[in-house]
Amino acid sequence: MRLWVCIALLSTILCASADRPAIVRAGRNAWGAAVRAGHFVRDAAGGARDMFRAYKDMREANYKGADKYFHARGNYDAARRGPGGAWAARVISDARENWQSGVSGRGAEDTRADQEANAWGRRGGDPNRYRPAGLPRKY
Repeated sequence: MRLWVCIALLSTILCASADRPAIVRAGRNAWGAAVRAGHFVRDAAGGARDMFRAYKDMREANYKGADKYFHARGNYDAARRGPGGAWAARVISDARENWQSGVSGRGAEDTRADQEANAWGRRGGDPNRYRPAGLPRKY
């Protein structure tokens, strides 16, 4: 049920932000727009899975100082899927940081560093830049 609600909301957002409906555009096929929207949704779902996998690995590793690495890795993996994955990574990262900044008590500096690692991964930067020494190779 939640999946269908998310798909309906995403479709509404995508349609509302479009220049003109694909059916109106001259020389374009409406199915092409639907296919592109489908790819976007598929990439977004895959990106959300990538972000969740990085979060699970971070919790499992429980390694001090590794959070920036997992932030960068999750965003990197999600963004490699395409525009939908990058969008999902940005939305999830921003929501997480907005929520954590009010709850964690680690301060603005930690939030800024997390967002830097998020952006680095989304831009295609190597997540190993943030990898702490001694983190098991499994991750």
